[in-house]
Amino acid sequence: MISNVARYSRPVAQLLLVFSVLMSTLVAAAEPVSKSRFGGVAIDGHDTVAYQQLQREPQAAAVEGAKRYTVEYKGAKWRFESQESSELFKADPGKYSPAYNGFCANALSLGEGLVKTDGTHWEIFEDKLYLFYAGQGRDRWNDGNWATYKVDADAAWQKLSD
Repeated sequence: MISNVARYSRPVAQLLLVFSVLMSTLVAAAEPVSKSRFGGVAIDGHDTVAYQQLQREPQAAAVEGAKRYTVEYKGAKWRFESQESSELFKADPGKYSPAYNGFCANALSLGEGLVKTDGTHWEIFEDKLYLFYAGQGRDRWNDGNWATYKVDADAAWQKLSD
């Protein structure tokens, strides 16, 4: 009986090792998303489609998504206020997902790495949603040359998301 266990345990161990390596490769290859540690909810559960309809000045509050309108995308759970919002996102996630998958655009432009956001500080530049860790980052992009900051953020994102 012991010899049978030994005979089968080695192939099983090898199979588990191969599976573990494959899974770690898939996880490492996934593009990072600003999401909660527990639950994997993107941008603190805010509806990424709704930003397109919000008033920008004065800046309106971000819209909370509902659990019942959840879409899985890039390894995160994206929540939406309505079925309509979730359908719009499903049809064209590239249009509605935030730049840098919701990480702070300002932090990236300053070389500070991937800083999570909660979706409350935002701006739309050329029809693309950008999120910020704090209002000061948003103000910097609005008061300065956001296009130059975007070039810096794009370069940092390229390095960090590869």
